[in-house]
Amino acid sequence: KAFGKTQILKGVDLEIAEGSFAVLVGPSGCGKSTLLRLVAGLEEADEGKLEIAGKDVTRLPPRDRDIAMVFQSYALYPHLSVKDNLAFGLKLKKTPEAEIAKRIDEASQMLGLGHLLDRLPKQLSGGQRQRVAMGRAIVRRPNLFLFDEPLSNLDAALRAEVRVEIRRMHDRLNATTLYVTHDQVEAMTLADTLWVLNGGLVEQKGAPLDVYARPRTRFVATFLGSPQMNLTDGKLQKRSGGFVAEGGGVTAEVDVERFGAALEDGREVAIGVRPHDLRVAEAGEAPSLELRVEIVEALGFEAYAYGWAKASGPRVIVRLEAEHAKKARPGDVVPLVAPPEHVHLFCAKTGVALDAE
Repeated sequence: KAFGKTQILKGVDLEIAEGSFAVLVGPSGCGKSTLLRLVAGLEEADEGKLEIAGKDVTRLPPRDRDIAMVFQSYALYPHLSVKDNLAFGLKLKKTPEAEIAKRIDEASQMLGLGHLLDRLPKQLSGGQRQRVAMGRAIVRRPNLFLFDEPLSNLDAALRAEVRVEIRRMHDRLNATTLYVTHDQVEAMTLADTLWVLNGGLVEQKGAPLDVYARPRTRFVATFLGSPQMNLTDGKLQKRSGGFVAEGGGVTAEVDVERFGAALEDGREVAIGVRPHDLRVAEAGEAPSLELRVEIVEALGFEAYAYGWAKASGPRVIVRLEAEHAKKARPGDVVPLVAPPEHVHLFCAKTGVALDAE
């Protein structure tokens, strides 16, 4: 899909299994909302084919695609009550009154809207409005549910609450769902299948924990995870039957079995380790790096230390256990170990993970 000379989507080939929850995640401008609008029929694809439930819908108007969409802006009719908002689409399809009443009753019970049916949207909170928007989609009983960043307008507590409601709704209805978000927490907690988009391309797809544990590219590695993965440029060095990755004050042992033939003496790589995979070195243990602490962020059940690798200065973040967090002070030097099984390597030229080449 292109708008004028600007190419938005550059060849996306994906499949959602019936009944699954697929999430499109990526930074602003990566093309995820455009892809959702193509599925909905709100935009027309320049090339390629779209099928829903085995039916080619590429040139069909939205009303003939049997989909229901929940928007970021709720898109409720302000002059209609909650009940009439829920019934509106069904009345347009000339659904019998008894069936409309039955579906509204089911949806309102599922979403806790029973006591709100006579209110206008302006009399509802943000979370309640979003549940009404979800209810309007549920009563349609479509082949496919589409969600376009539905939680962006809610505060943190409400986002968590409505996120649970969305997943619960999906599981109860066994509905096929395509969900767009830039929030990695939403993506990781909701998805059966995760698609990471960047610059109009799908960088990686798979189960959320698989994508998190084995990012295929440097972009995916830094986009998923909070705080993001520590990265520094370096080179591979062959040592006594194995390899180490060195650079930016980091000397990390490498899992030879995992990376195999991609390991070459002198090859330039990006070395990555997630903050929670680093650990404080024990007495007598050779550290992978030495962190000069700048600030300690205590979160109650855990703490993060931010600082710099002592030798040459790349920024490093490490998750500390409570016993170490209490002792760490700005200016301290903390020896850290990067276990080989948690060291990620990316090609310095292409950004592709060495174990994905």
